[in-house]
Amino acid sequence: MKEHFVIGTRGSKLALWQAEWVKSQLSVLQPQREVRIEIIKTTGDVMRNTPLSVIGGKGIFTKEIEEALLNRRIDIAVHSLKDLPTVVRDGLVITAITEREDAHDALVLRDGVSGDKPSVKSLPEGAVVGTSSPRRLAQLKHLRQNIVVKELRGNVDTRLRKLDAGEYDAIILAAAGLRRLGQGHRISAVIPVEEMLPAVGQGALGVETRADDDEIMALVQPLDDPATRAACTAERSLLRALGGGCQVPIAAHAVATENNLRLDALVAALSGNAIIRDRVEGRTGDAVLLGRNLAQRLRARGAGSLLVGFHV
Repeated sequence: MKEHFVIGTRGSKLALWQAEWVKSQLSVLQPQREVRIEIIKTTGDVMRNTPLSVIGGKGIFTKEIEEALLNRRIDIAVHSLKDLPTVVRDGLVITAITEREDAHDALVLRDGVSGDKPSVKSLPEGAVVGTSSPRRLAQLKHLRQNIVVKELRGNVDTRLRKLDAGEYDAIILAAAGLRRLGQGHRISAVIPVEEMLPAVGQGALGVETRADDDEIMALVQPLDDPATRAACTAERSLLRALGGGCQVPIAAHAVATENNLRLDALVAALSGNAIIRDRVEGRTGDAVLLGRNLAQRLRARGAGSLLVGFHV
């Protein structure tokens, strides 16, 4: 039995929070073992001032961490599940998908930009809204053609600082990230999924291990949440069937119970002029099939034409 093991993660405050949370859970399960965290820089971190649309590609926040796992530099990799490509690399397995935090997107307003009921729809005409996500951009434009959407990169603290400095009137962030960092009070409004569907896997953590490391897999597996895994499996199945990644205007949100799973998804034009949205519902055990079926339905309604140019 290994007496110590290493968790690999990105170095952002949110990534470290996630790794520390996994570490704390494993320490409860195996208090006799030593757990250490190692920070690994990814392509997305090194090129943090470059727009994500320019960097492109899949796995820009995960590739180097997975390589460290395959090379046995680390034993466990902790990712935001939404960053993980839907095709898992050979030799690796997502051993646990942890219980999901709030999957919604959140609207964060600058002081002075407010209203009785803050919402995307109540933003003043010409408001400057920050996001680096094509998914959010497309849905924002669909809701409001008369606002200005401006590129926004950086970790959560950097984005909030830019908002407070007056560079933006509002920004869109994941509610889960804000809450995990103790910044839940900054949420001006949680955006309903009827207005903005979240990213595939948003709010959940993916804990990856080597497929041949039975000891570590057995250690990590208790962190897996069956309902979250089913929901995220359906979402990731849909994304895989559509051929998309985190820089493609595809959104999905599933809710799973013991016996039933409902999956909503959409594909959008970046202009916001066209959105194709649909829903399927079925048995939780059919999560993969439900994702594929919904992808087929979206394609049958013309989703493929909206994905042209996104290297899907």
